[in-house]
Amino acid sequence: MLAGLGIGSVAIGFAFKDIFENFLAGIIILVRREMRIGDFVACEGYEGTVEAILVRETHIRETDGELVILPNSMLFKNPLIIRTALEQRRTTIFCGVGYGENVDEARSVIKTAVASCKTVITESRPVQVFANEFADSSINFEVSWWTGSRPLDIRESRDEVIAAIKSALDNAGIEIPFPHRTLTFNDPVRINANRPSPD
Repeated sequence: MLAGLGIGSVAIGFAFKDIFENFLAGIIILVRREMRIGDFVACEGYEGTVEAILVRETHIRETDGELVILPNSMLFKNPLIIRTALEQRRTTIFCGVGYGENVDEARSVIKTAVASCKTVITESRPVQVFANEFADSSINFEVSWWTGSRPLDIRESRDEVIAAIKSALDNAGIEIPFPHRTLTFNDPVRINANRPSPD
């Protein structure tokens, strides 16, 4: 009987392990209050808005409208990104200009264009533009600025900033180059200038 009770206790323990684990993780998550209703979070490939935090599970609404119910132990044991922990978030894009352009002038034009956007926060956060690399067809700039932390804020701000940079560089006559390639041949290439044109 004692052996049977021991085996039964172990079996019950394994059966309720996940339940107890999720329950304790839920209590800790609720006590810490680092993740709140309405936060946009990402964990183990799932990303969306927190709709409910229960004792055993958390409900996350993904951007496509699907509802994902995650066990609290998963959120507790794995890295959890809270994208809306702050009201502001920095975002970055890369912009290239032609090798024949003046780097200082291009940097100034880009910075002014970004700062003029409505979605860009400039009161307490500077717009940063750094020459980043010599790329195949362009000198690339790393352009960083601060905007709202919601995913929609990021997308709207990127859209406005890219349009503003393109317009400002066009108006300043600064080239945004297409990728191009230089071909080198070891032997001379013959060109037949007298080849008849097709009918």
